[in-house]
Order: sequence, then structure tokens, then C-alpha cells
Amino acid sequence: MRIGQGYDAHRFAAGRPLVLGGVTIDHPYGLAAHSDGDVLIHAVCDALLGAAALRDIGHHFPDSSDEFAGIDSRRLLTRTRELLSGEGWVLGNLDVTVVAQAPRLNPHVEAMCRNLASDLYCARDQVNIKATTTEGMGFAGRGEGIACYAVALLIASAATSARAD
Repeated sequence: MRIGQGYDAHRFAAGRPLVLGGVTIDHPYGLAAHSDGDVLIHAVCDALLGAAALRDIGHHFPDSSDEFAGIDSRRLLTRTRELLSGEGWVLGNLDVTVVAQAPRLNPHVEAMCRNLASDLYCARDQVNIKATTTEGMGFAGRGEGIACYAVALLIASAATSARAD
């Protein structure tokens, strides 16, 4: 088994949709980024890649590449799952915390969990997403952006275990 942690943060930007966990949320601002700005999926990708010792999201999907300009982050997550599978890893579970003063995310959590479970080819009960505020403290509390933390547990498939022996 391997554990990885991920973190990402983006500032709010006008004229962009707010996308979290592959769900478009009604909000006056989206998140500034080279991709669609889905801070939740970016943190998840980093947690998964870290657990597999495959570097980080910036290494695999650099923001200097036109290939990833405006990309749907669910495509990045799918490609991350493919990388893990190629190395013989499957998801044990995923736990995510989104830090945002606004908007309220609880009404969207179930749809986000279903998206991640679908993209990671896992059961819905292997994915947990929580939302919290910072009681007005820090950049998220001042409404300047959103941060996200993710922890992933990977389990070696039978093929990986056989290679290690």
C-alpha cells in the first residue's frame, strides 16, 4: 500500500465557470488556471501521483503546454488513473477537503463524488469529499480563492506484487 497527499489552490477570476470535482457550480467567479481550474481534481491527481511516486501534476500536465490549455480536468484525472494502472496500482480510497468561504459546496458533494468514482473506476464508497470554511481567515476566508487537500491510498495489484517478489 502507498499513501499520497495533494494540495492545490487557485484564485478567483471573473469570466470563468467555477468547476469543482467536474461539477459546474453557479458562482460569479471561476478559478484562474491554465486548465479549467478544477482545484479539487488537481489536488486529487497530485495525491494519486505522489502515492505512486510518479512526481506531480505539473510534471505530467505542464501549464506551459498548449495541449492542456482550458482542458477539462476530468481528462487529467482519467490520464492519471491510466498512469497508475500502467504501474500496477488501484485506488484503495480517497479523502478530499475543499476549503472555500463561498459558495456552499455541500449540495454538490454527491455529484462530485460520483464523478471521481466514475473517472477512477472505483466504487462510490471509496471516495469522500468534505467542504469547510476558514471562518474568514486567510485568502480562502477573504473570498479570494479556493484551496483543496487530498489524501489517497493506493493498493498494488496482483501483477505489481508479483514483480516486487
